[in-house]
Amino acid sequence: MFENLVEILKKNPRKIVYTEGTDARILESAARLKAGGFLTPVLVGNVDDVKAAAAKGGFDIEGLEIIDPETYPEFDAMVEEMVKLRKGKMSAEDCAAALKKSNYFGTMLVKMGKADALLGGATYSTADTVRPALQLVKTKPGSHLVSSVFIMVRGDEMLAMGDCAINISYEDTVDKDGNVTLSAADKLAETGVECARVAKIFGIEPKVAFLSYSTKGSGKGPAVDLAREACAKAKAMAPEFDIDGEMQFDAAVSPTVGQLKFPGSKVAGYANTFIFPEIQSGNIGYKIAQRLGGFDAYGPILTGLNAPINDLSRGCNAEEVYQMSIITAALA
Repeated sequence: MFENLVEILKKNPRKIVYTEGTDARILESAARLKAGGFLTPVLVGNVDDVKAAAAKGGFDIEGLEIIDPETYPEFDAMVEEMVKLRKGKMSAEDCAAALKKSNYFGTMLVKMGKADALLGGATYSTADTVRPALQLVKTKPGSHLVSSVFIMVRGDEMLAMGDCAINISYEDTVDKDGNVTLSAADKLAETGVECARVAKIFGIEPKVAFLSYSTKGSGKGPAVDLAREACAKAKAMAPEFDIDGEMQFDAAVSPTVGQLKFPGSKVAGYANTFIFPEIQSGNIGYKIAQRLGGFDAYGPILTGLNAPINDLSRGCNAEEVYQMSIITAALA
């Protein structure tokens, strides 16, 4: 997978900003990417501190761009732009204070076109990576929420799973008068379609299964209704993909069980893109595949934003930073 992505990036190199420029894992990855020549890292932090951390780790970052929020010549313009984006929710003083923090500053670099993508979360929490993205980069036209995808790889086998990291549950959005402006099914459907689109980028021909404890009406309940309705909406949103559900996991992956429980489905028995009904089952599911199934997990890859902004695990190693850098740049 990575060899193909690198070849694509060699033809169209991208600039990616790292919000934690003094972190040894980031520096090791940035030095490796610099040597590869197919991606341009930008490190956020105090220049002397970043260089000292690189020297301590023995990482060659000579020639890499290091941007310090405290001395950035376009900082005032950045503050002015953020005030406009926040539409009265934050004063100029509040925006200036936020932009002194590398997570907001790095996100604003992407928003202002100074970088193509962002990778953070080596020390920041997921919330501290996603919040600036929602406030500044915002969701892309037609998207109503940020979701996530994990690409699971075992040898030549690749799967996509979502959402396993962002949306705790899917609930109706209502206005002050109690009218539903965006249904839970709409949100889950969008998660499924975005997951399929990411899968396609990484060379998976999506066969999308909306998972449940029920297959084709074998079970009853609100969760089953949600999965079934979301599946129908997803089919309408993206007729170019094979999408089906609701179905149990065995019906999704076993041709024998799929034919028995869901005859006539193009997806049942052959699914490779799995849409979980909420984060708890999704998080458990991808970790079972990782720990018991021997799959490598790449993600979470965030979907729905106007630019690629991805979140690392705080327990990541330098190799994972390197891999997520390639994935993030490939989405730009």
